[in-house]
Amino acid sequence: MSDPSRLKLLRITLVAVGVLCLALYPLMRAWPSGWAWHEGYSDYPMMIVGIYATLGVFLIRAARDPFANLSLIWFTVWSSVVHGAVMAVQALSHAEHVGHLWGDVPALFIAAIVLAVLMPRPARM
Repeated sequence: MSDPSRLKLLRITLVAVGVLCLALYPLMRAWPSGWAWHEGYSDYPMMIVGIYATLGVFLIRAARDPFANLSLIWFTVWSSVVHGAVMAVQALSHAEHVGHLWGDVPALFIAAIVLAVLMPRPARM
């Protein structure tokens, strides 16, 4: 894939992942078994929604100039891998959370893989 094509796809992906982050709360409401980890009242969901909404805004902004935001993009890649892995273990350990293996867990891994593949490659000497 050429560098201009990779950059264009990276920008599109950053916006798409950013929008997905911003859509976390509606996803938790629409498909709780795949996106929400708590039933009833808990402070946790709104904390995670706040973090992901903030990340979403910054990913959308990063699409303008991915080269100036490489650390943010790599943070998104690696934190998504770690978060997805932790949630996968929890979903496998607790039968009531197995739906997450079809919702937020693969979403995190897919976002991480696509962003990592599209990241700019260092110039060869």
